[in-house]
Amino acid sequence: MDSTLAQLQAGKLQGSTELTLSCGLTTFPTALYDLADTLEILDLSGNALSSLPDDLDRFTKLRILFCSSNQFTTMPAVLGKCPSLSMIGFKANQITHIPEEAIPTKNLQWFIVTDNALTEVPAALGQCRKLQKLMLAGNQLTTLPASMANCEALELLRISANQFNELPQWLFNLPKLTWLAYAGNPFSTAIEAAHMQQHKVLEIDWSALTLGKVLGQGASGTSYQADWHHDGTVEAVAVKLFKSGLTSDGLPVCEMHANVIAGEHQNLVGVKGVIANHPEGLQGLVMPLLNPDLTILANPPSFETCSRDVYPADTKLTADQVKHITNGVASAMLHLHAQGLVHGDLYAHNILWNDEQVVLSDLGGASFLPIQDKAMTAALEKLDVRAYHVLVEELTHLMP
Repeated sequence: MDSTLAQLQAGKLQGSTELTLSCGLTTFPTALYDLADTLEILDLSGNALSSLPDDLDRFTKLRILFCSSNQFTTMPAVLGKCPSLSMIGFKANQITHIPEEAIPTKNLQWFIVTDNALTEVPAALGQCRKLQKLMLAGNQLTTLPASMANCEALELLRISANQFNELPQWLFNLPKLTWLAYAGNPFSTAIEAAHMQQHKVLEIDWSALTLGKVLGQGASGTSYQADWHHDGTVEAVAVKLFKSGLTSDGLPVCEMHANVIAGEHQNLVGVKGVIANHPEGLQGLVMPLLNPDLTILANPPSFETCSRDVYPADTKLTADQVKHITNGVASAMLHLHAQGLVHGDLYAHNILWNDEQVVLSDLGGASFLPIQDKAMTAALEKLDVRAYHVLVEELTHLMP
């Protein structure tokens, strides 16, 4: 038996405010009711649950609920009755239906249903005036409810890898929408293919690469330090091998194509080639090896900050440093737009820097611009500009 579950059943977790249980559960443990008056964060991801109890609303302080990687096919309606629920995560289930009454409209800020089988989402989302982040990538959606035009607090939206033939026009009237990812939809795939036809990139055979240490692991894949043997020389490079599945931003293959289309720029990571003939058929990129002295500007958003990065408490920047960072990011963004891309995830946690260099990384949320439609292209680029303004404001506040 899982040690946490054993402690729970033995009554040793009285007064707990946060709990994680991932131990093959098929039913909701009745011992959890002992925490009904105190529990604020409950993570039941990685079990075999297909339902929740109808009286879950007894957990009056429950703010955050994760039930990802379970066996739900319908989102439990009781969620809408939970008085404090503000963040819900049901990623990677088999959900085909979300009842209208399942949406806790009063307090919902962050809603994650990535990688399910939804063909529609409830109109009740339009009543969520506090909704800031909505993660819908990897479903079968063709549209969004018109009521969502009322989501005036919505800042981040992920609708990649669905079945949209066009973007809803009302999206661009949302006053705070800043981070949008839509690659991997039918209307976008054609644009992506047209862009890729204009970018011939070197194919690098897997046999020419020798992997070294892991540099980092992200949602879309793993990056390694590597040696590239070519033309009688050995060059130190970085290799990113992409997962075949889905990330919260969308499809790894779209990220790979975005990197190829972005090409070389002093403020981007850059690409040397794509990997060919990987023994397991994995797709990957060979990229320049970044200076190890570069540091990440901030940490990703927390539960509390929702859509805003978390800067280390001791972070202080001079005016010259802020100018250095923002100029570098602006140059990178202008280059991406000129190549037919929007970044879609311009955050400080995707910026590496030192006093000599600034690099904007992570094109996992990048999308492909319909450059033939100038009005739509301008509207999409404007979202990146909003994200840039957020960054400038945050960095300005770090000046003494």
